Amino acid sequence: MSAFIAVTVLLSGPLSAAGPSEEGFVSLFDGESLAGWQGGVEHWAAEDGQLVYKALTQPKRSADLPALKLMSARQYSDFILRFEFKLQPGANNGMAIRAPLEGDPAFVGMEIQIIDTDGWPGKLKPFQVHGSIYGVVAAKTGYLKPAGQWNEQEILCNDRHVKVTLNGFVIVDANLQEAGPIDGQEHPGLRRTRGHIGFLGHTKSVAFQNIRIKELNTKMASEENGYFPPPDSEGGWRKLDKPDEIRRIGGMDPDKLSELKDWLMASDNRNFAAVVIRNGYIVLEVERGNSSKTDSRRVASVSKAICATVLAIASERSQRGLTPKRMSFDDPAFDFIPWAKPLSDPRKAKITVKQLLNHTSGLCPEATGARNDGTWQYILGHSGDEQTAKLAFDPGTACGYSTHALAHAALVCETVTGKPYDEFAVEALFKPVGCEHWWFQYYNGGQEIGRHASHGMGMPARDLARIAYCMLRNGKWKDKQVIPKWFVVQTAAPTHNVRTPEMRWKLNPRTFSHGWELPANLTSDNTEKRSGEGIPYDARHKPGSGGQLIAFVPSLDLVITRQTGSSGNWQFDEYLRRACAAVMEADR
Repeated sequence: MSAFIAVTVLLSGPLSAAGPSEEGFVSLFDGESLAGWQGGVEHWAAEDGQLVYKALTQPKRSADLPALKLMSARQYSDFILRFEFKLQPGANNGMAIRAPLEGDPAFVGMEIQIIDTDGWPGKLKPFQVHGSIYGVVAAKTGYLKPAGQWNEQEILCNDRHVKVTLNGFVIVDANLQEAGPIDGQEHPGLRRTRGHIGFLGHTKSVAFQNIRIKELNTKMASEENGYFPPPDSEGGWRKLDKPDEIRRIGGMDPDKLSELKDWLMASDNRNFAAVVIRNGYIVLEVERGNSSKTDSRRVASVSKAICATVLAIASERSQRGLTPKRMSFDDPAFDFIPWAKPLSDPRKAKITVKQLLNHTSGLCPEATGARNDGTWQYILGHSGDEQTAKLAFDPGTACGYSTHALAHAALVCETVTGKPYDEFAVEALFKPVGCEHWWFQYYNGGQEIGRHASHGMGMPARDLARIAYCMLRNGKWKDKQVIPKWFVVQTAAPTHNVRTPEMRWKLNPRTFSHGWELPANLTSDNTEKRSGEGIPYDARHKPGSGGQLIAFVPSLDLVITRQTGSSGNWQFDEYLRRACAAVMEADR
């Protein structure tokens, strides 16, 4: 079949000396971190402005390779991707394009070979040499620089057209409509029109730098990312009801959404309101007793993610000199809690703001059985109760889920901004994204401390979705950066180094970030049997007692929420898993 593949492989002269235009390109790698990337992050590192693969000695494609790939958080359709790379002798890597997160990108998406063709110890087939579309199109050889030298490469994907340019020479120019596999295997990924970009770790070290991309379908991307719903009093979220529109515009399977609705109704007997939003459209809205627009009863621990988000806004404003106090997440938290002085345990002085949010502070973990609510004297350790007076562990050495820690975070916000937590949250986050209904919890502290809002709050399902949608859009709402982008990026990974299980539910501690949690990191060896199976790596969520949830998945352009105002356990992760599974296969 290979002799009849309709592919043009051209040899052209080098690009002009002035170089191609960089207009419209944006960086995919900041040179300092793996922000914006997901997957096998432990096998990659940012070093001296380079993205470096830490090679396994003998990875096996079937067993090791899926865990080695580093995938973009976002998906891309039509684009020009440019980067520089340097190979060790005999190194082999690969570039995934239009690939889903699961499966081997060479088959379920496309893989552009990145390999030391001349230095490879074995004999390569034509479709395995550098620049080839693996298994599909063989690249022209002779233009790869020797190992140890930097190469420049450009990959263009425009509808069915894929072109690879190496060091100024076009080595692949293919029409996927006419091309077909030449390795004798199925390549369903050739039909994909959208997916992730990824670096596929194989053997030996490879370094990349100056990684940038220009999207060609800018109108589509602008329309997709440029929608922000008006407040519900002015019309609210756009909504799809017809199965054909749900499938065509929302990219969701109407039958699976119907099954999800049935599951929600049968999952418990609580009153609730739930919404599923894809591409900015409500594709599923289920109400039983609660209004998704107006019921603002408590959302339990969902409040923790919102408090952390509000505190990030406070920190960003403080760094710009817009607040009475300056604060970063690495600062000692009790520097901003004067009501706690003198400290009931001297170790509290070492707790950072970050540790209040990721449950590594040692402040009265729920595993102790202590009450979550009380007076401020009780919360701050001045009521005579040893459980709140003394830390359960040294800060940063263990993981203990702590409601008390987030109550402390609300006080930090008040000191930094000079405004009560509730007032600042409404001004800085709720109103800018169009929320219209909320409720706050308050603790009393008598004449000594006074009455202050804790982090606890309530909000309807539709308004919760606005906050998740703002996170989904990298913290932007219309033309305003409401939530700092750095915060959105940092929530995509654990924000601590603890490895021992969380104390109450024995959860994987790598689940916890800045208030938000990483459900894909859940392993089933916990007391709740919660699992991250089937949930994308880039998903963030925050469950709350009573079957309440806020979640967003950037790679699927998906937001889901559920509000009950109740308490008790529920299958939080199953809701998210089923919603993700309802996304049409072509959109994953």
